[in-house]
Amino acid sequence: MTAIKINDRDYCVTKGSTILAASFETQKLAQEPLQVRIPTLYYLKGVVDIDESGVCVVEADGEIVNASKVRVKEGMEIRTMSEPVIAARKEALAKILKKHNKSCIYCFRSSSCELQTLLHEYGFTNEPELPMKDLEELDLSSKVLVRDNNKCIRCKRCINICAKMQAVSAITCTGEGMEAEITPSSPKGLAAASCVNCGQCVAVCPVGALTEKDQTEEVKAALEDPEKYVVVQVAPAVRAALGETYEFPIGVDVEGRIAEALRDAGFDKVFDTKFGADLTIMEEANELIERMNEDGVLPMITSCCPGWIKYAEHFYPDMIDNISSCKSPHQMQGAIIKSYIAQKEGVAKENIVTVSVMPCTAKKFEITRDDEDGAGVPDVDIVITTNELGKLLKDFEIQLEAMNPKTQFDDPLGFGTGAGVIFGTTGGVMEAALRTAAEMISGKAQDALEYKEVRGMNGIKEAAIDIDGKAIKVAVASGLANANALLTKIKSGEADYQFVEIMACPGGCVNGGGQPHQPAAVHAMMDVPAERAAALYRNDANATVRKSHENASVKKLYDEFLEKPGSKKAHELLHTTYVIR
Repeated sequence: MTAIKINDRDYCVTKGSTILAASFETQKLAQEPLQVRIPTLYYLKGVVDIDESGVCVVEADGEIVNASKVRVKEGMEIRTMSEPVIAARKEALAKILKKHNKSCIYCFRSSSCELQTLLHEYGFTNEPELPMKDLEELDLSSKVLVRDNNKCIRCKRCINICAKMQAVSAITCTGEGMEAEITPSSPKGLAAASCVNCGQCVAVCPVGALTEKDQTEEVKAALEDPEKYVVVQVAPAVRAALGETYEFPIGVDVEGRIAEALRDAGFDKVFDTKFGADLTIMEEANELIERMNEDGVLPMITSCCPGWIKYAEHFYPDMIDNISSCKSPHQMQGAIIKSYIAQKEGVAKENIVTVSVMPCTAKKFEITRDDEDGAGVPDVDIVITTNELGKLLKDFEIQLEAMNPKTQFDDPLGFGTGAGVIFGTTGGVMEAALRTAAEMISGKAQDALEYKEVRGMNGIKEAAIDIDGKAIKVAVASGLANANALLTKIKSGEADYQFVEIMACPGGCVNGGGQPHQPAAVHAMMDVPAERAAALYRNDANATVRKSHENASVKKLYDEFLEKPGSKKAHELLHTTYVIR
């Protein structure tokens, strides 16, 4: 430890740490007066470690220094709010504003923008707008994302995460500082680049330069159309994060509140994608066993993540046959809504509008893919993210905190098991599949219920699961750079698995590109995806049914409609195909 002074108070901090890291140590102290906050704008733990924005400065031993670069030394005296420090931060913010479109009132990120927060804090109120002649056109080429270079602050978070963590490099940079040009790797726009629509660039962008394409107006139009029967379904990871848009603590499960809020918003049916997750497990476990028994292509790789699917189509076309043919849970559920539910409710499938609330931006692309229309019409019509749902509910003046936390989703597609809810985190699909596959393989109930070998936020996890004396080798990867490393081992023969789970987003769907934004200081202080995942594991632990094959509603669906997992009808509705890009 190293003894230092910050604002005339004595601290002992980790030896060799940067001044910024030392400030985060003080923020973990219980005594509020002792907490020290140094602003950041470019810094994001694990993504951009050096903050060159000019706001991350302090006075150390009488000199203005970059707190993310300079390391503490014994006896160092630091001031975080001296007049020279405040002046330096204001000067840096003014330079950024000279190239930033200040249409905050119309910006999707208004109130969750890291730059906006600092501008309020440092007294910027009525800065002149950028001249119209200097504004660049929006890049609207993507079906999923909007790129607005007029709001870009050149932090390079998007470039780093796309290259380092996602192994895609769909965004590039030329030049330095505020003169840098941030562009897609293709001159034709983001859609022409190898972008997989994962939205991790959106998740890390501190401003509104990268956002999901807002489809809340489409949802409102559907709800206002008396001819339309509007059905909504909610993904598992959404319940662990939506509360953050209403300033709930991170990791609060708002499942019941969501159900009541959506009913108040006017949806005709409010379903839970946990049901679709259970249905996916039935089909996926059956497919795995068939492949293992009939010398099929192994390892079988999960297909729930559309970001991973598009990545494979771009970079691993020779492994497409390894990917399960199962649709993702919300697409399966959409197909069942347009067929089974349409029959039961006596509604023409053409008049049903299915809306999926997802933590994921790639789901917006997924609904435009070929072979996602099991009932002859699109399985899902509109996808909105967790962020968009928060915006939609606020537009309807629905207060989430006033909703009943015990409200239930509608039958018959409103009930899902604990296995279904953990789909929202890395390792969750694998664990849910193992709970069912183990009993299908052995033909008897298994004592094992929690497969903790595949839990946690590690980028790659490997395990050998014993089922009646037979070892099933499995692996889990989250983050596409980790997926790339794992697939390289498989192709080289270095690793041998029967079943592999891949999720594009680091940490899984809980860290999806459509989840609520948390500032860099929060990410430095806690593992946000892990906190959200913990909420899902608590939901699973408290569930009355924790195995997908024990979901009575799923059993009834097979008895009345689908016959059995892997049946001809199940394949027509619930399975899909892939393309080489």
